[in-house]
Amino acid sequence: MTRIAIVDNEKLKEMQQKLHIQSICPVNRTGRECIRIGEDGKLIIDELLCTGCGICPKAAPHAIKIINLPEELTTKPIHRYGENKFVLYSLPTPTFGRVTGILGVNGIGKSTAIKILASVLKPNLGDWTKHETDYDELISFFKGTEAQGFFENIKKGEIKVAYKPQQVELIPKTTKGKVVDLLKRVDEKNEFKKIADELELNEILNHEIAQISGGELQRVAIAATVLKQADLYIFDEPTSYLDIKQRINASRFIKSLINESNAVLVVEHDLVILDYIADLVNLMYGREDAYGIVSGVKPVRNGINVYLSGYIKEENVRFRDSTIKFAEKPPIKKKHTRESITSWKAVEKKLGNFKIKADEGSLHRNEIIGILGENGIGKTTFVKMLAGAIKQDKGEVSHKVKVSYKPQYLEASDELVVNVLNTAFRKYENQIINPLNIAPLSLKPLNELSGGELQRVAIANCLQQDADLYLLDEPSAYLDSEQRLLLSKAIRDFIEQKNASALIVDHDLLFIDYISDKLIVFEGRPAIEGKITGPFDMEDGMNKFLKELNITLRRDPETNRPRVNKLDSRLDREQKESGKYYYT
Repeated sequence: MTRIAIVDNEKLKEMQQKLHIQSICPVNRTGRECIRIGEDGKLIIDELLCTGCGICPKAAPHAIKIINLPEELTTKPIHRYGENKFVLYSLPTPTFGRVTGILGVNGIGKSTAIKILASVLKPNLGDWTKHETDYDELISFFKGTEAQGFFENIKKGEIKVAYKPQQVELIPKTTKGKVVDLLKRVDEKNEFKKIADELELNEILNHEIAQISGGELQRVAIAATVLKQADLYIFDEPTSYLDIKQRINASRFIKSLINESNAVLVVEHDLVILDYIADLVNLMYGREDAYGIVSGVKPVRNGINVYLSGYIKEENVRFRDSTIKFAEKPPIKKKHTRESITSWKAVEKKLGNFKIKADEGSLHRNEIIGILGENGIGKTTFVKMLAGAIKQDKGEVSHKVKVSYKPQYLEASDELVVNVLNTAFRKYENQIINPLNIAPLSLKPLNELSGGELQRVAIANCLQQDADLYLLDEPSAYLDSEQRLLLSKAIRDFIEQKNASALIVDHDLLFIDYISDKLIVFEGRPAIEGKITGPFDMEDGMNKFLKELNITLRRDPETNRPRVNKLDSRLDREQKESGKYYYT
């Protein structure tokens, strides 16, 4: 059986611990050196000598993984980051004339795969001692596959790639000046004005890149990618930082790029958007931060359903123990018999030139309320007023309840996770720590966590507080699609056990649909005025919000998950004519 050993030497700080691990290895005790300490002081495991006994992972569970690979895996690695480090075993293949999505958990190699296709990263074919692999070696490696032709065309210069990286927040660190200057500089199609109009960038063209928001940076990055003359456009997480309206608009725009002579690859965690934007999908599975494998390409509906089932039948691979299921129909309208825990009446607040107002509403115990609306329309301001973090100018907000608030933007420090989440580790191991997979992070300082890890810790920190109302601002940001669905179940179970309530501000429609009992809808004009309506029952709230977006949702007959109807399709027209934008 083939196995790999993954060692995170950053988590093995003490030499005494390394020596101990070396001493308890059964193979070492026979005189062979399976586990050794290199000249640089790092612990190294020889994968050929390793028997998979499991003793060393038990001695250092957060630092060592010994993984038996699937027996069906006979291919050699495409890329390995180093000895005892992450391995990628296969690549997605672009299909010309189609948008191909890539779906998988964080840390499974999605960004590595598309960097290889974009020629940003040269793969080493598993030999990390090599500095670079040339195209002839790649072409030979992929002989007989579609990837062979792809790399042959890359070598000849017949395929040009435009690539939008994942971390758009890093753009201001490398690019200075105004937005207009950046976009005109990369405009190879002479379509600057058209693209700026379609991505609604005109109002920020004269702004400095360092001064625009995350959502604006994302749209600028998409524009800069599309303005390049290319045959393959690659977008790594193009909807992060965007609100739902912008996600739909950006998806339509990216989909419109396709013609018979080009291809688009998209990595996306929002399943509603991925379903909407892609024609085909590659699933990526394996083990987080250890290895990644790319499945065969599938039609997008089937691919997402297979992902939710956790089992790829054609490849006989189960990559998740459980199936993710959705309710068969929207929640039944309930009468307000439950205890009201907070309420508001005739609330108004002015911040500079921006004004927000809410007529009347209330929250009840054991309810989860989703909040929907565009960016810059006052959602966070409203949440802060309910939390008592800021005071309204007019009206009343009941503050008779204890509130715990998770902000939209997360702050890191050098404090250890275990200290920040002391209460959760003591009292809520099964309710918070295990469902959010916090234990492997326990000895890490906050400032060494990834965006997704910091998000999970921030959510856990909010939930561990003793409160009646939990306000979570954009909890799905930085999380992969599987983590989002697991998070929604964890929040729901926790709220029911505590007999508390939760307000969830988020832009992922599937996440909001999955977790919410009711909805609050924000209307108005971003940065000018916001009007708060609701709470509504799910059907009424979604109908109101989706009508504004001009989209309709249906349920997938196999999984019951929400899917966006194709604009002006028969079902789209029928639902709009009957006023049922939300599935029934």
